[in-house]
Amino acid sequence: MTTGWLVGVDGVDGISAIALILLAIQLPAVMVLLSRLLKGPTRRRPLQPRSAIPTQSGTVSVVVPTLNEAQRITPCLKGLTRQTEEVREIVVVDSRSTDGTPDLVKAAQKHDPRFRLLTDDPLPPTWVGRPWALHYGYTHSSPQSTWVLGIDADTQPQPGLVAALISAAEADNYDVVSLSPQFILQTPGEIWLQPALLMTLVYRFGPAGAPDDGAERVMANGQCFLCRRELLDKIGGYTAARKSFCDDVTLARYAAQTGAKVGFWDGAFLLKVRMYEGWKETWREWGRSLDLKDASSSGQVWSDLWFLASVQALPWLSLPMLLLGQSSPTIQLALLLNGLLITARFALQVAILSSYDLSQAQGRWLFWLSPLADPLAVLRIGLSSFRTPTTWRGRQYT
Repeated sequence: MTTGWLVGVDGVDGISAIALILLAIQLPAVMVLLSRLLKGPTRRRPLQPRSAIPTQSGTVSVVVPTLNEAQRITPCLKGLTRQTEEVREIVVVDSRSTDGTPDLVKAAQKHDPRFRLLTDDPLPPTWVGRPWALHYGYTHSSPQSTWVLGIDADTQPQPGLVAALISAAEADNYDVVSLSPQFILQTPGEIWLQPALLMTLVYRFGPAGAPDDGAERVMANGQCFLCRRELLDKIGGYTAARKSFCDDVTLARYAAQTGAKVGFWDGAFLLKVRMYEGWKETWREWGRSLDLKDASSSGQVWSDLWFLASVQALPWLSLPMLLLGQSSPTIQLALLLNGLLITARFALQVAILSSYDLSQAQGRWLFWLSPLADPLAVLRIGLSSFRTPTTWRGRQYT
């Protein structure tokens, strides 16, 4: 080497030493990653639309929490109207919106009497807004319903969603089931950044539909969250998740700890969602709950950060340095390992393509460059892992 700082003590190549450290850090994480990704071929296939059968009539109460959703709730209301007789009622719980959201619900109610518009009680100091609205809707829904289905206002339910969901849950005796949606991407920044953020979930929990690794590793998505009413009655509704900014995962893991059978499945053919507008909102809003710290122990948070840094960020950060090093067995092994991680990452980008609707995308080619955003995605998880949000969906929290 020509530069002294790259040479360690006793003439040991500095980059070789760094390569050895990288291998020590990354190899255990790669083993964990392989164990999760190898579940992919045996995972439950994506759910397909279904028609309800007569015995399912009136068995589902849908609860939709809203707060200033006028700009995006219309596709959700239309999608829920297209669900059939399995849906007994659609309870929209509004938290005093000021943008005309209640008027849109009232207009939908004229065409579909299943809609009910409620205004929840003032938010208690020990609750976060979303689980409070869901809890309020559950307590004011019909006790005759077998299932309670939480649906977010930014989702676009497709025909046959609810029937397919309860049919699959009943067939295998599940108590809680949530779905991963198909994400609608439009602007260049979000097309580049959002898949990298989503990949942090795939790396940590494996593909949707794969078996979980115990109650503490259960994954869930509150955008479409189905739960047996009997179970909610048993565990006190959404109380266990009252302080959580990732209430879906918190409640699912709590239910699993009580012995409930919990599933997280691929719903790309049943549910679409337009979550955030642009990369700034994606970074700010999704990034601060994606760490799942409210549903995890501090040990899990640190372990996930090490894992994501090892398999998702370090391959990109270390590759240029390793390419500058001398040819040594250690460097060659580190290059091979990180090259394989990057190759696998692009293969996973192909695998998650069906999770995205790019029909309205501007610059859809940026989707294929999203792996380059992986270090930023891991940084975002790290930044939010040790911060509690002070604002969320228009509310202030202390």
